[in-house]
Amino acid sequence: MKCSSESSSKPDRKTVERNRRIQMKSLCFKLASLVPPQHFKTTNSKDTVSKQNQLDTAVSYIKQLRERIENLKERKEKAMRSQLGSSNSDISAIAAENAVMTGSRLPVLELRDSGSCIEVMLISGLNKNFMFYEVIRVLEEQGAEVVSASFSTVGDKVFHSVHAQVKISRVGVETSTVWQRLQDLLY
Repeated sequence: MKCSSESSSKPDRKTVERNRRIQMKSLCFKLASLVPPQHFKTTNSKDTVSKQNQLDTAVSYIKQLRERIENLKERKEKAMRSQLGSSNSDISAIAAENAVMTGSRLPVLELRDSGSCIEVMLISGLNKNFMFYEVIRVLEEQGAEVVSASFSTVGDKVFHSVHAQVKISRVGVETSTVWQRLQDLLY
């Protein structure tokens, strides 16, 4: 009698196995939904991908993501190391910080190049006569596309900010040329 009462409280093996399969199916579906559809190789859009192929594709996709993360980390470290060297952007950043701190001569130009993006920060006085659109024109002529541009006035200083992206990543933008043209424009 004791055996029959224990068996009624425990689900039978058939039910346990069915629940396990349902849970595994659900987990496989969740995993497959996280992988972009272009990673599944099917010959026909109506073809269904087997569970084994879904798992294999998910594994290879995860490996690709890991490799990409490692490559991006290496690129970031390389960029950080190169920025620590003395480049035009570092010199301009130091000059801008010094000028703001000491209140020395205006305008102050800061140019930051981070590969595919360029950021131009410009601090000028209210009495400086230059056109903001000329800064944008210089960037666009050198192969950058302006994403955003803004300015604000605080006291007797005008803070200009321009964010641009490289139009053609293979060609890039020569920041030293941009730096020189902006210097010629401002000073």
